[in-house]
Amino acid sequence: MKKLSVLFLALVTVISVQGQVKIGDATLPNNVTFNKESLVFNGGGLREKLFIDIYAGGLYLNKKNKSASAIAEADETMAIKLHILSGLMSTNKMANALREGFEKSTNGNLAPYQERIEKFIGFINNEIEVDQVYDIVYEKGKGSVIYKDGVEKGYVTGLDFKVALFNIWLGNKPADKGLKKEMLGN
Repeated sequence: MKKLSVLFLALVTVISVQGQVKIGDATLPNNVTFNKESLVFNGGGLREKLFIDIYAGGLYLNKKNKSASAIAEADETMAIKLHILSGLMSTNKMANALREGFEKSTNGNLAPYQERIEKFIGFINNEIEVDQVYDIVYEKGKGSVIYKDGVEKGYVTGLDFKVALFNIWLGNKPADKGLKKEMLGN
């Protein structure tokens, strides 16, 4: 009976580990569901500044894909999960990072996006804390949605906005080249 208990415990541990991915001090799920669509973990890594882990980021797609441009331009439900790991991340720093990311992802052509950028950033209106999870999700037929700890905070319409948003992490001038590579499963 004791051997059976040990075997059962080992099996449960293996199943639990297989359902999650450990990135730094964060644990991200292998699968998520948004807009009634199941998405799989494509890849993920750490966003670091000065050797400090700021957040663990994971990319979730309908099926695995290594093409950054194909992912960013696709009109299909997908998500980027950000698990906050450092108290150095604040609401203002997140807002500034998003503004800077949009500046890079649009090659400075912010005019068509400016109002929607500010609306999207406005959804991050409470102080950011360690272990909070933000899901940046493009839901086909709805738009770019932001969730904080599983609660929808708001959304912005337009595939063009989604392309600019996802190119913050996947574009030619990503927020972090190493993180981009890891999100693409390379």
